[in-house]
Amino acid sequence: MSTPETPEEPRSADDGTPAEGAQVSEAEAELAAQRLERERIERRKAERQGPIEAGAKLSGTAADLLAAVRAVESGEKPPATVFEEARPAPRRPAPEPVRRAPVVPEGPAAPAEGTVGEVREVLTRGGAPAALAAPAAAALGEDAADLLREDPWQLLRVPGVRPEQADGFARALLGGEAGPDDERRGRALTVWLLEQAAAAGHTVLETAALTEALGRQGVPGPEDAVRNAIAEGDVLVFQDAVGEAVGEDEEQPVRVLVGLERCALAEESLADGLARLINSAPKQDGAAEEWERAASAAEGSAADLIRAASGHGLVLHTGGEAALAEPAALLNAAHGMGLRAWAATHSPVGRERFASRVDGPAVATVAGLLSGAEGPGRDPEGALAVDLLVVLDAPQLDVETAALLSESLPDGARLVLSGDPAVLWSVGPGRVFADLLAARACPQIASRRPDPGPLGELVSGIGVGELLQVEAPEKEVVIVPVRDAGEAVHRTVQLVADSVPRALGVPAEETQVITPGHGGAVGTRVLNAALKERLNPGPGRFAGFDPGDRVAWSPAPGRTLPGRVVGADGQGLRLDCAGETVVVPRDRVEQTVRHGWALTAHQAVGARWPAAVVVLPGDAVPALSRPWIYTAFSRADRHLSVVHGVDQALQRAVAEVPAKPRTTRLPVLLAPQLPGAAD
Repeated sequence: MSTPETPEEPRSADDGTPAEGAQVSEAEAELAAQRLERERIERRKAERQGPIEAGAKLSGTAADLLAAVRAVESGEKPPATVFEEARPAPRRPAPEPVRRAPVVPEGPAAPAEGTVGEVREVLTRGGAPAALAAPAAAALGEDAADLLREDPWQLLRVPGVRPEQADGFARALLGGEAGPDDERRGRALTVWLLEQAAAAGHTVLETAALTEALGRQGVPGPEDAVRNAIAEGDVLVFQDAVGEAVGEDEEQPVRVLVGLERCALAEESLADGLARLINSAPKQDGAAEEWERAASAAEGSAADLIRAASGHGLVLHTGGEAALAEPAALLNAAHGMGLRAWAATHSPVGRERFASRVDGPAVATVAGLLSGAEGPGRDPEGALAVDLLVVLDAPQLDVETAALLSESLPDGARLVLSGDPAVLWSVGPGRVFADLLAARACPQIASRRPDPGPLGELVSGIGVGELLQVEAPEKEVVIVPVRDAGEAVHRTVQLVADSVPRALGVPAEETQVITPGHGGAVGTRVLNAALKERLNPGPGRFAGFDPGDRVAWSPAPGRTLPGRVVGADGQGLRLDCAGETVVVPRDRVEQTVRHGWALTAHQAVGARWPAAVVVLPGDAVPALSRPWIYTAFSRADRHLSVVHGVDQALQRAVAEVPAKPRTTRLPVLLAPQLPGAAD
């Protein structure tokens, strides 16, 4: 039996490799897989030597930044790693998968009590909450106390701490020495802003955007702050070609970008891995006649997909829910030829939905596949034991996860990325699927299967910027106008608990509420409290939860698994997530478990329910965009109710508010490695 997803980031810096013969939890297996990948990245980073290529006509800030890099390379200051091309390092073996249940999520390794005590003393002296001691020790390491004494602005590395709080802490510790022009403050804010940018989906920022943001934080010399951060190795700087050189004697213009090391190296690793797949012929695992017979037996775009996958290492496939029949046909054809073919989905809910379409146990979650807790395991060289991998929900791939996937595939394997390009992009940094579609670096198969019925018609219109009035004779789509927040909450509860079950026969447990945010008068917190009171009232005997409560468990930031509380004991809160029992330790319940009758659209992506109630209160207007509305409305299989309180803003958002742009480097990194790039 497969297990739910686990966090992508390692939760301990210790070597957690299990003893020989010991059982390995999903979390431990993922730690080992992640550790091997980071070792590979460190080797790649050590191989990068030599200066950035000169030859760009730059002035002002860009020229100063490049001058700073050259100074670093000459040894004037500690070196900062700079991007250059290199071949992938050899893979390392990963642990064989060992399955176990229930899953007991492991949090970060607890810092030593002595370290926490020393940090608590420094925080108290600086007027910071003592509750930050453990998170600060975990974020900054065993020397956290000394580091905070020397550089109080390092407190910004603790999740949730904001600049004004770090400034107050620094003034309390340093007195008059703590000023807005302190070099340490500028460097720390540079890193903090890039972390905020990564959370918003950027892998890098242009220098102008970064210096402008530093100026808004009161840094007197933002250009100097960026130069110092580069020179000290806190961040990396890149120059990417822009356009074409004007003449033979003219040097090609470039743009200068700054980014975090983890994002930059993951994006480079992803480009290398994808280029390897594109440039290598798929393994001759079956005669061309077999592939052609399989394609001839399929119909329409399913046949196109099978033909494309037969001769290419990377293929992109686009379409909605109905289009899932096409990657299913590809997997079934590959199984018929005796190939090791697997699919990976964003969530366990998506895994269960797709598994019914394919022959045999050939569907895993992305996290389970990478950790070894699900899927075929790895071969002796550490690569996934697959000939074909189809990744569904491809828009949800961030650069770090996508890099792990691409580097985990063996030479000669085929990778098919399939998804709906109109849904919200990944929570993590990057826009991998959109970048690859724009790069046109491999075959792209667009499904010709529209989602059926009034819901399919409505969602298809939203995808092209039109909010259509559709005929819904069976009440597939219902608009419920509301005047204020109180009425929105009341009508939402009424729909879930009474109207939808009575009129459509869809029980409350199969209806999902979706709203733009967690806070506010009609956010997930308020709606979940109201829905619990109506659907499963109870005293909240375990950290506010009772058996039967619907919950949303977040094993890692940005990843949500729907589930239900089945009980609690000395180990923690017991959840049922897509048929798997998960035990959330007591000390992690408050941080990782929420009630789940109401979710945000980002939490709901990758899953669908028989009925959905989308709540659009008046204060939701700033959060609305075409991708958000498309994602929320397309979570419903049979029925969609829209609790509508935003007047004409809904139509304007569909027509005029596209996805927010993200600054990434994947197309630039991939282009020189494609066939014909040297011509």
